[in-house]
Amino acid sequence: MNAITRSVKSIFLAELVIGMALTLKMFFKPKVTVNYPYEKGPLSPRFRGEHALRRYPNGEERCIACKLCEAICPAQAITIEAEPRDDGSRRTTRYDIDMTKCIYCGYCEEACPVDAIVEGPNFEFATETREELMYDKAKLLANGDRWETEIGERLRLDAPYR
Repeated sequence: MNAITRSVKSIFLAELVIGMALTLKMFFKPKVTVNYPYEKGPLSPRFRGEHALRRYPNGEERCIACKLCEAICPAQAITIEAEPRDDGSRRTTRYDIDMTKCIYCGYCEEACPVDAIVEGPNFEFATETREELMYDKAKLLANGDRWETEIGERLRLDAPYR
């Protein structure tokens, strides 16, 4: 019986007819194509893009130089140097991330006790040279200033899961 069924399907090209019916069904459905450079799809609140250093609302940088992000980074992409300030607190003098080493695991963000280092919503940071992917403190702070509203909203939406 099995051989007869296979022969009938083969003669009448059943697989081809089923495939063409599926094509015809999908032909009349609304299109889901996104015109990428001009339209962008939604990003998850947990999306991990370009790194940024955040500031407090008064303008002071959040990083307290605890070096937890440097210690937890599996790719050893983060380098931090710090020194004490006059008021006794510690702040970073150097905060570098080698983005060519970074694996975007998010451990640095999870380890930070003050939400200083975050991975922002920007995924369009292609460069022409490797040197441009060596982020220093000034570049990271500029990223944080540029994306602060989006980062704050993302952290607010992700708060129940942290």
